Amino acid sequence: MSALWVGERQGARDERVLAPMATTQLDLVLAIEAAAYAFPWTRGNFIDSLAAGYPARVLFDAQRQLLGYFVVMPGVDEMHLLNITVAPAEQGRGHARFMIDALIPLCREHRASELWLEVRDSNERARAMYLRQGFAEVGVRKGYYPAPFSLREDAVVMSLKIAVAAQEAGDALE
Repeated sequence: MSALWVGERQGARDERVLAPMATTQLDLVLAIEAAAYAFPWTRGNFIDSLAAGYPARVLFDAQRQLLGYFVVMPGVDEMHLLNITVAPAEQGRGHARFMIDALIPLCREHRASELWLEVRDSNERARAMYLRQGFAEVGVRKGYYPAPFSLREDAVVMSLKIAVAAQEAGDALE
C-alpha cells in the first residue's frame, strides 16, 4: 500500500495521505520530533527502525505538509506502536485518530490480535484519545521514560484488541 485516502470529513473530501516513511523524509520527521518532545528519537532510531523493516508511515495534507508519522514493530500475534507523533501546530485536529484508524488494517495484515503502546503517565491528552479509540490501560512500566533533572517517568501500558478472527472469517468468505 503506497497511500491511504479516507473519504469524507466534516462534509468535505479528506485529502490526507498516509504513505510509507522514507529516509529522504527524515529531516522533516526529525524537525517535528524535536518540536514535539523534550527527549526526541534520534535519526539513528528512525534509520534502525526502517532498516529493520518496521512499518512506518508519514501523514501529509493536500499541500504535502507533513502532519505526523508513526512507527510500529510487528511481533508474534501483536504489533507494538513505538512512536506516533503529530506536529505540535497540528495537534487536536484528529490526525492521531486518523493514524490509529489506519493502524487497524495494518495490524490485520500482520495477523496481530493486539496493538500495544506505552504513553507517558503525564500525557493525559494522549491517554484520553487512546481510551476513546478503544485502548485499555493494562499496566505501568516504572521509570520507563527519561525526564528532566535526570529523573524518570512512568509509562502507562495500553492495549487494543484487534478483531483478527472476524477479519479472517470475512476473508475466507470472499
